[in-house]
Amino acid sequence: MSTASTRPPEGRYGRSSDERADRKLKIAGAVLGAFLLVLVGYFAYHYVAGSEISGQVVSFQTSDDSVRIHLEVHKDADARGYCTLRSQAADGDEVGRADFRFDEHAKQVDKVVTLRTTSRGTTGELLGCHAD
Repeated sequence: MSTASTRPPEGRYGRSSDERADRKLKIAGAVLGAFLLVLVGYFAYHYVAGSEISGQVVSFQTSDDSVRIHLEVHKDADARGYCTLRSQAADGDEVGRADFRFDEHAKQVDKVVTLRTTSRGTTGELLGCHAD
């Protein structure tokens, strides 16, 4: 005895509804994937290119109530902003933190700043620089 097939003969009635749904899902997935790729690229570009100010600590000297930090800042000539510095004691406690502004019209600024501390600091760290 043979069993009857529930599928129509191949090629007789066109594509099945499952094949049409699969094709629509593939198109929707491709469009969504392309959109997400563009979105990630947009945010990555603005994250990298949007950094107008960067800095680095060249050296620092500690004393009982302050830390002198030689800071080198790179920025666009017309950019204005500030850098946040901090110092920590030997046990890891933060003993000083301050923002220092950089409004000079130059691409590179070398400045020695004095960070006041509550006790002797053992570090002079740059936490970050931000544009206004």
